[in-house]
Amino acid sequence: MRTIKEIPIAGKRVLIRVDFNVPLDADGNITDDTRIMSALPTLHYALEQDAKLIIASHLGRPKGQVDPGFSLLPVAGRLSELLGKTVEMAPDSIGPQVQSLVDGLEPGGVVLLENLRFYAQEQQNDDDFAKELAALCDVYINDAFAVSHRVNASVVGVVRHAPESAAGLLLKKELDYFKLAMDQPKRPLVAIVGGAKVSSKLAALRNMLRKVDTLIIGGAMANTFLRSKGYKLGRSRIEEDLVEVAGSVLKTAAAQGVQVYLPVDAVAAAEFDADAENNIFTLPEIPSDWMVLDIGPETSSLYANALDNAGTIVWNGPMGVFEMEAFSKGTFALVKSVAESDAMTIIGGGDTDAAVHRSGEIDRITYMSTGGGAFLALLEGKKLPGVAALD
Repeated sequence: MRTIKEIPIAGKRVLIRVDFNVPLDADGNITDDTRIMSALPTLHYALEQDAKLIIASHLGRPKGQVDPGFSLLPVAGRLSELLGKTVEMAPDSIGPQVQSLVDGLEPGGVVLLENLRFYAQEQQNDDDFAKELAALCDVYINDAFAVSHRVNASVVGVVRHAPESAAGLLLKKELDYFKLAMDQPKRPLVAIVGGAKVSSKLAALRNMLRKVDTLIIGGAMANTFLRSKGYKLGRSRIEEDLVEVAGSVLKTAAAQGVQVYLPVDAVAAAEFDADAENNIFTLPEIPSDWMVLDIGPETSSLYANALDNAGTIVWNGPMGVFEMEAFSKGTFALVKSVAESDAMTIIGGGDTDAAVHRSGEIDRITYMSTGGGAFLALLEGKKLPGVAALD
């Protein structure tokens, strides 16, 4: 896979697909510019080469309709500040006005296209829409790892029509770190998998059993595994149709010599509510009308010990409902354990990313992936469509 550094781009129109899907407050102000910051190395490189820079992204879910609430205008303002030059906001993402704007670009000039998802054709990978995007450029660069698992026109279709295509520096960095962690790890390799559903992580779990030495499971998905071992767990969220499958995953792990850690205690509550009555229980003690919402302190200690001699740690998914303070201790305790480890640590997934940021431990994590769905797709052993298109 070629990168932007392997293509002459001086004076050329370079279309860079980024992920500027940033959170906005009610007044349209950006509340976290991490995704913009992550793309800066590629953008700076293109500008240093005197490229004519055209930036494309989506924002939110406007459902194929023009919605001013999802305009990228606030991003253009923030990007202008970060680049130290004016980023001109295009009135659209395709069309005669945009083409005219791009044609008038001088080397070192920057245009930000309007939200790609104002067009339903973007997510439909419509070939005509992809052709119009490709017509804007001499070189196409994919630097949007977070959407590279999606078969979208700006990710896949455009590659068929752009004169030249390559990966950006962020996309390459993401893939390099993942390969280092999963294909060439310093062992022991420990995978931590949390979140709500076994169904959303099942393919990843099965694939990882072929690679990891240790597997730590938490979050609501752990309940389904615990049910397969005979625990009742009150009114906790359990995917009953996957209990047998969860049991088979545990048997496969045992047969392959993978050590699996499951919760031994939990923070349970009477209701799914931040102010609900809650307490710590061992698993057999959980009241029949209560629900598990976090791992307990004994489990946190168990998981910390499991990370003691890790060489590489890969983590996707929180240990509980960390958005509610009463049920956040398990996730934050694990963040601390991961941060204090001497292992190479890679974290992916929006919720896990948010937890690490809130914990204040981000500087002690080796690498924070910018993609949730794309990171999970890699854990499943899948080739990302956006990467496959470049290859």
